[in-house]
Amino acid sequence: MQDDILTYDGAGDPAVTSPPPFALTRTLVLVGLMGAGKSSIGKRLAQRLHVPFRDADAEIEDAAGCTIEEIFERHGEAAFRDGERRVIARLLTDATPHVLATGGGAFMDPETRARIKEFGVSIWLRADLDVLLKRVKKRNNRPLLKRGDPREILERLITERYPVYAEADLVVDSLDGPHDQVVDDVLAQVARLQGIAL
Repeated sequence: MQDDILTYDGAGDPAVTSPPPFALTRTLVLVGLMGAGKSSIGKRLAQRLHVPFRDADAEIEDAAGCTIEEIFERHGEAAFRDGERRVIARLLTDATPHVLATGGGAFMDPETRARIKEFGVSIWLRADLDVLLKRVKKRNNRPLLKRGDPREILERLITERYPVYAEADLVVDSLDGPHDQVVDDVLAQVARLQGIAL
């Protein structure tokens, strides 16, 4: 057990883990549609790399003092996107490399995309429609899905957003299975990008 390290999980609780597979040199920015697993995979990824995990949506809610759903209702999507852009810019210029989960629409903003390219490594967690539908049904706080049939909305978002998500530095398939497998796939691709053999 002497190679094990005491770290802290996403909830701030102590957890004994193995040493990180490599040192992270740039912030990893997870992009993709709602239900792709950005938050749950991001937390596991950060834990494996022994770096902080940041959730852009949670940071936006903290800054605004209300939920994203309330921001949409009170101020509209344009105001939310403006706040999102500013919060992500702040998180990207943090001196410490970390794992950052972004909202589904964040990468669609050209300014945000350019900033991510400058300061981080973008990773598209690509999932098919059925996987996304299965996952989003577990939560009822997604403003975009309250505007009609979730399947039709997700199909439209896939058509609109997947060509832009494809501009990400890395693409990892988020399959309907254990998230740890996706984390392994992300780590392998990031290591290759940094010229490290795992």
